[in-house]
Amino acid sequence: MPQVPQIPPLPQYDFDGKVVAITGAAGGIGRATALKFAQFGARVVVADIDLSGANDTVDLIAASGGTATAVATDVADSASVAAMVAVAVDTYGGLDIAHNNAGIVGAGANIADMPDETWQHGIAVMLSGVFYGIKHEVPAMLARGGGAIINTSSGAGLIGFPGMANYVAAKHGVIGLTKTAALEYISQGIRINAICPGTARSRMVDEWINGSAEAEAQVAALHPIGRIADAAEIAEAVLWLASPASSFVVGVAMPVDGGYTLP
Repeated sequence: MPQVPQIPPLPQYDFDGKVVAITGAAGGIGRATALKFAQFGARVVVADIDLSGANDTVDLIAASGGTATAVATDVADSASVAAMVAVAVDTYGGLDIAHNNAGIVGAGANIADMPDETWQHGIAVMLSGVFYGIKHEVPAMLARGGGAIINTSSGAGLIGFPGMANYVAAKHGVIGLTKTAALEYISQGIRINAICPGTARSRMVDEWINGSAEAEAQVAALHPIGRIADAAEIAEAVLWLASPASSFVVGVAMPVDGGYTLP
């Protein structure tokens, strides 16, 4: 199986003094993104329903000399997301960048066999969670004169995938939500974009593969690049979209998927 290449030194992003909130940051893409932002000087609010995992991310940031605060956040609850933003404002003075990243996979089932609760939970976490993020992040960013929001959709937000109707519908919805929010707020200085990752290393993916070499090979084979991504590779796209280097990029759904969604 192809190996993950050594990521070369990147442009030295300057997020010094910026405040970043990241949901789903107890592991995977969220943790990798939190570590990257902290590396370049940002103060990071590490949000996750798993507070223990969020604290572990904070410890990793602190060990590298960065600054971060953990907050227990249930993105399916609007008040909980509002409280996350309040932590950013109260602790660090505002909010400049947000990565609405929290997600789940859950048990798969065809539509006729999918329990209503499974459908509703998937939509609540992965679509409503992004809506609540934007809803509460925008006012805090407007108070700072602008900002950047990056939402995590998925390669499955660009195509269909049987047996995962709640996941696919939510991730398609994130793209529509991103485009609409981008149009609503770009004139006020807030750039909103989305990433569409392929399969990346995370606790969720590891649980899905469950240590099976066969399952891993099957997942890797879905990607023309021939492997699963390292979460840090996805984080690079988030930082670019949050930085002035992407200053003319608005409302995109950027595939970061090793060719997974190519025709």
